[in-house]
Amino acid sequence: MKKIVMLKMEGCPYCAQALAAIKELKAENPNYAAIEVEILDKHQQRDLAEKFAGKYYYVPSMFVDGEKIYEAHPGESYGECLLSVKKVFSMAV
Repeated sequence: MKKIVMLKMEGCPYCAQALAAIKELKAENPNYAAIEVEILDKHQQRDLAEKFAGKYYYVPSMFVDGEKIYEAHPGESYGECLLSVKKVFSMAV
């Protein structure tokens, strides 16, 4: 299994959606529950988030093996987010 890296920002409603989607997917699928998800706050952990500079614009953004698989967009619904996060997890299995 591959590690997922998620970039987030404190107070971001789309980041909250993505975290809820991660929790939901891990609860319903034991394969997903075993995947490591490293969550980096782009402001509080600048040194770690720096290696993703220029690879994303919006948060949350999720990477598998350094490749961006998901980047939220303004106005995104929870359903859209859930499908996108599920795609990330399927790429990491």
